[in-house]
Amino acid sequence: MDVLKEWKEPAKEGLNLGQETSGLEGNPHKPTLSVQPGSLVARGKQVTILCEVTTGAQEYRLFKEGGPHPWRTKNTPKATNKAQFLISSIEQQHGGIYRCYYKTPSGWSEHSDPLELVVTGLYSKPSLSIQSSTVVTSGETVTLQCVSQLGFNRFVLTKEGEQKPSLIRDSEFINSTGQFQGLFPMGPVILSQRWMFRCYGYYVNSPQVWSEPSDLLEIHVSEAAQPLGLSPNISHPKTVSQHQDYTMENLIRMGVSVFILVILGILLFEAQHSQRRTQHAAGRESSTFFMVAETWG
Repeated sequence: MDVLKEWKEPAKEGLNLGQETSGLEGNPHKPTLSVQPGSLVARGKQVTILCEVTTGAQEYRLFKEGGPHPWRTKNTPKATNKAQFLISSIEQQHGGIYRCYYKTPSGWSEHSDPLELVVTGLYSKPSLSIQSSTVVTSGETVTLQCVSQLGFNRFVLTKEGEQKPSLIRDSEFINSTGQFQGLFPMGPVILSQRWMFRCYGYYVNSPQVWSEPSDLLEIHVSEAAQPLGLSPNISHPKTVSQHQDYTMENLIRMGVSVFILVILGILLFEAQHSQRRTQHAAGRESSTFFMVAETWG
């Protein structure tokens, strides 16, 4: 978690490491420290811190940075692989950095990696908004704005369903409103993910004590718009006009062709009819000639 940059390694003499880790060489590996239900917990909720080992141990110790050492001790009649440290109602003083270690017949183990436990709900919630429409196109980059009347030093943006903060930003003062803000560029947003966020504020002198969460902000991602010329179902207006022009031209050509065929048909009919009349007239003249010849004979 990025807030760990605020944490400094405790002084070794404060841990009395000279006595408890004098035989570290050859000792068991460091334990694993975890927390249930998660490392980001609302004030008043129950929390269980687990210190787990690969080999059994009977004595476990939990150290909290800045607190008494050890902060908690857990002894068991028989060797177990884990110890549970219960916080029935978490409060401001429980927020911080934790480590655990355990004792075996061969000596004390290494310390676990640090675990950061954050308590939320100590200050009023900020507001979270997007500096554009909440409906964006896939592939776009957006900026989220977390704003508060309180003078928080930093703002944290979390993505719904994730324990670790997505982003941490220093606070900026807004002269026009007298408020404080944190700006979070996000993206490019993609269609296959759910984009749901909350934000918090905190002071640097207590980085594990946060405000109440903002209301949930959901970004709705739509499919990227396709150019009209590339869409298989949408025609460009110019293309439609061209198709219409081609259709009209074809109709005109067909009309002219039909007209020409009609004219040719009429001319052919007239030619045939004229030929028949000529033949009929010639036949009549021949008959008259034969009749005259017979008379003179």
